[in-house]
Amino acid sequence: MATKAAAKKSEKFVYFFGGGKADGHGKMKDLLGGKGAGLAEMTNAGVPVPPGFTITTDVCALFYKNKNQVPTAADEQMVEAMKKIEKLQGKKFGDRNDPLLVSVRSGAKFSMPGMMDTVLNLGLNDESVKGLAAKTGNEWFAYDAYRRFIQMFGKVVLNIDSELFEHEISQQKKKRKVKTDVDLVADDWKQLAETFKGIVKKQTGKAFPQDPWTQLRMSRDAVFGSWNNPRAITYRKLNDISADLGTAVNVQTMVFGNMGNTSATGVGFTRNPATGEKAFYGEYMINAQGEDVVAGIRTPKPIAEMEKDLPQAYKELRKITSMLEKHYKDVQDFEFTVQEGKLYMLQTRDGKRTGPAAVKIAVDMVREKLITDRQAVVRVDPASLDQLLHPIFDPKERLKVSSAAKGLPASPGAATGKVVFTADDAVEWVNKKKTKVILVRQETSPDDIHGMHVAEGIMTSTGGMTSHAAVVGRQMGTPCIAGVGDVKINYKNKTFTVGGKTVKEGDMISIDGSTGELFLSAIPTMASEIIQVVSGKLNPAKSQKYKDFKDLLAWADKYRKLGIRTNADTPNDASMAVVMGAEGIGLCRTEHMFFEGGRLKIMQQMIMATDEKSRRAALAKLLPMQKKDFIGIFKAMQGRPVTIRLLDPPLHEFLPKREDLMVQIAQLEITTPNSPKIKQMGKVLARVNDLHEFNPMLGLRGCRLGLTFPEVSEMQIKAIIEAAIECVKKKIPAKPEIMIPLTGIRAEMARAREQAEQICQDAVKKAKVKVPYLIGTMIEVPRAAATADEIAEVAEFFSFGTNDLTQMTFGYSRDDAGRFITHYLDTNILEKDPFQTLDQGGVGRLIQTAVKLGRETRPGLKIGICGEHGGDPASIDFCHNNGFDYVSCSPFRVPIARLAAARAALLKDAGFIDK
Repeated sequence: MATKAAAKKSEKFVYFFGGGKADGHGKMKDLLGGKGAGLAEMTNAGVPVPPGFTITTDVCALFYKNKNQVPTAADEQMVEAMKKIEKLQGKKFGDRNDPLLVSVRSGAKFSMPGMMDTVLNLGLNDESVKGLAAKTGNEWFAYDAYRRFIQMFGKVVLNIDSELFEHEISQQKKKRKVKTDVDLVADDWKQLAETFKGIVKKQTGKAFPQDPWTQLRMSRDAVFGSWNNPRAITYRKLNDISADLGTAVNVQTMVFGNMGNTSATGVGFTRNPATGEKAFYGEYMINAQGEDVVAGIRTPKPIAEMEKDLPQAYKELRKITSMLEKHYKDVQDFEFTVQEGKLYMLQTRDGKRTGPAAVKIAVDMVREKLITDRQAVVRVDPASLDQLLHPIFDPKERLKVSSAAKGLPASPGAATGKVVFTADDAVEWVNKKKTKVILVRQETSPDDIHGMHVAEGIMTSTGGMTSHAAVVGRQMGTPCIAGVGDVKINYKNKTFTVGGKTVKEGDMISIDGSTGELFLSAIPTMASEIIQVVSGKLNPAKSQKYKDFKDLLAWADKYRKLGIRTNADTPNDASMAVVMGAEGIGLCRTEHMFFEGGRLKIMQQMIMATDEKSRRAALAKLLPMQKKDFIGIFKAMQGRPVTIRLLDPPLHEFLPKREDLMVQIAQLEITTPNSPKIKQMGKVLARVNDLHEFNPMLGLRGCRLGLTFPEVSEMQIKAIIEAAIECVKKKIPAKPEIMIPLTGIRAEMARAREQAEQICQDAVKKAKVKVPYLIGTMIEVPRAAATADEIAEVAEFFSFGTNDLTQMTFGYSRDDAGRFITHYLDTNILEKDPFQTLDQGGVGRLIQTAVKLGRETRPGLKIGICGEHGGDPASIDFCHNNGFDYVSCSPFRVPIARLAAARAALLKDAGFIDK
């Protein structure tokens, strides 16, 4: 359908290509889509491309704007373009004796393989199929083409279930007692064409359209409509492709790979897209059309065998694809058809590839002098480096099993182990039974840290991408899937159920933190080659993959301007981060240290104390332990700055849960009413009740805790500065940065700074050594961002805690938001999850305000980010553009951050062009 009101007649909506000349070119992807731009570029380069035309993405936008109608001007230009094809081919569209047939394909700016729709052999009808049979002398081919057209048109344009057509083909093969489509004869295809038309009439109430122009307009509109089919929408969301881009429609003269044994069709890559190896890669089929290669009807052949079957076409294909790779300076994904010995190119585009392949291809092309190191850095998606760093399932074994449920891919990597339901059991099974375990929880909390540390992987039935399990899992490099809502956990019986199956403690499961999938069996895993090298288990000289990885990141370091730090709480994490390229620690969470060894009991003694003297007595026992922790971290960092956050969470998190205590006391009163434990636990419950808050995340925590109980902060500050002094005395450089959490007003920061400064000065003066230290704050309260000029008067650095800042700005609980954020994303209320990618329009504005105000007060103010966004490439780009000094992320995301920071710097340079 067309509408006159949609556009001006003078606007150009249709771009022709053919006869060695095209209206467009390869840089017009926004308008022509990737496929259309590629066809235009190949045509201009003299590549044998069947002539055709591209209807632009502008028409797609107008199609949706005008209630699924294209502008009349676009329809008229389509008719004129078809006349050009007719002139070039010497055929008429709709001619009954020698028909011009075309394909109608989608083509968005970014490749979306298989997500939108295609119609082949368009223009055939009951009369022209006879002419095609007579003209080619091949009745089998003609009716095979016709039944394919009816089937595709029925599925794509008329929304008829394709299984209805496939069923009829299967029945015909059974009747003929043959196994494959090519074993059927011409009369079979004739009969099936009639049967297919009957299906169309039954399903739609209308006869199959015989007018080629009606067929074309309906197919064109259906392809535009496929931009918003469910699979296309899902693909765009998964790959962060804007819904506003739209698709172009490509109408192209048909060439046929199903005209006998001198005809073929195939797809391929100029390099291996899985490994990056410089090897011609692909598949083809003799006597077939394009969809046969991917439909599984027959087994395709490796493309190397084409050299024997069709030597001349193969030679030309190699020549053309090599030229295309050099022209585009990237690996090409191509489609081709050979019609009676003559090669035609149907598509070329930059090929999709795995993370390992992306690195190898980019580095190899620099070595081949095809691209520069700058281009290589921009070419590789930082997020794809995850695939090089985390364990993976053995690909062959993974294909043998199906997933039982799916949650959020919270921390990448593959893990297999026996199910345990508590952190204590995890430690016991690992240490005593020497068994690998997967920790399964409804949700994790800081007191699960010891179990999380030893587990191969973590699965939670609730929570999101920034839940405790997710954050700690990423920091540890432990695979984690979160929010697996189909999993129902029964702690009492130590079981969980999913999909009607019950899994008991000790049963083997596997999780894939890169996809969020749960498997109810053991799948062998493979260690990442990169990790084997950095952990000393593999000689770097024996790993080309590590050499490529190292070279790429060295180029990235050359161009990036942002510093890259890590979030690390232990010497082991810190050491791993340094190997990964971290230049300091941007966040050391001290609360995790209190759950190790016998410290939790001492911490609980401190919390249970009702007077300052008793609290100080308990804190005195903790001080040497904290000091030892910091010495270990300073040693690991060897003079790199270490930002240590003072105690942040509410105190009740270190005590047993209120509900658990009440249940345990009730059980004891029934079973052993005279037990002294009842009184002891009653005291703990009373203290838990004292500390109970209706909204603990906005309660007594962070600097409020340190100001209310100054002896707690005093102990930690002493431990930090005394550890630094001891290191300096031993010629080990140490640069502590003491971070006051959750400040909201200047007076809070001023009081906390005064306390910290006094303790540090006294300790340094007493030790008679120089220790470079800074005292700053974490900006995570919106008021702090709005009054950053005042806070900067008493803070030497800002570190943005974007997890809490996002939570408080949106008013979303990050532990509960998963219940509605998925709906918000699905219904386009939110474009992205703000806990995964920084909300630049709201939270970002607060950050920009804080940076501006802070540096107006203190020009040299050091600024960083240490929330989960510190490892997100899009958020890193924001940090670069807003003058941050560094970003901080988990150790295993440091390489990703290094590459993302370099890309941000290069892409901001207006003079840098990738191609």
